Amino acid sequence: MPVKVKGGSMEVVDKLKAELKIRGFSPLTVRNYTFFVEKFLARIEKKPSDINEDDAKLYLSELFDSKSKNTIMLAAAALKFFYKEVLKKEFEGVPLPKKEKRLPEVLTKDEVRELIESTDIVKSRLIVSLLYSTGLRVSELVNLKVSDLNLDDKTGWVRRGKGNKDRLFVMSENLSEELKEYFELRGKENEYVFSKDKPLTTRNIQKIIKGARHRAGISKKTTPHTLRHSFATHLLEQGIDIRVIQAMLGHSSLSTTQVYTHISSEQLKKVKNPFDVLMEDQLKKEI
Repeated sequence: MPVKVKGGSMEVVDKLKAELKIRGFSPLTVRNYTFFVEKFLARIEKKPSDINEDDAKLYLSELFDSKSKNTIMLAAAALKFFYKEVLKKEFEGVPLPKKEKRLPEVLTKDEVRELIESTDIVKSRLIVSLLYSTGLRVSELVNLKVSDLNLDDKTGWVRRGKGNKDRLFVMSENLSEELKEYFELRGKENEYVFSKDKPLTTRNIQKIIKGARHRAGISKKTTPHTLRHSFATHLLEQGIDIRVIQAMLGHSSLSTTQVYTHISSEQLKKVKNPFDVLMEDQLKKEI
């Protein structure tokens, strides 16, 4: 349901949208920031020229009663951008909540295999396989066009991904062959890899994975992003350098990729315990 804001406030909301678009923010960010700013303006009922930092503090403090910390962080980010870039006002005096440090859910290799094998049709199998094989974000996958792929070279291009950046990705040789066969038999007229003339919705992909998860009997929460996390973690377990994984995921900062160093259980299991080394050294001395 649209949030009602008054005339003067509507002008600054339009300025906000324009500023976000000019700076290359994604449509999702534009929508989210606009939503929170409109809610904020409707709540405080002030002229934009009269807004101060205390208004932001009051609005954000009220969110703590009913919203998650991540939602509050998103609202705070929206207000900070609005204050500094649209209103040209200070925001430094508004304390921002710290992000919850939750480790992402990761599937084992066996669980990934079971998930893929539990899809009900060929297209669904290829969708799940491509998400895992490339580490693509679901928004990148649905917008992937046939012309973006070079199946002979086992590569493809994400066009205007997160941050409006293009990036190269590499896929499995087996999957490349399966996609060739798919296009030959079913997708000859497709503009997009998995649809004819307009992208599938991300919701559609989520439903495919949810259904496969239930059929596979996987208890872990499993989403398209879970496959991206699993892709990165399994690469790390194979000994792939983290900077290579950073490039494959399209992360602008290495710190974003480094979360996977904390969740690679297989690597932890391979570490030789110092107690065992101690005992082995003692045994050698006795021999």
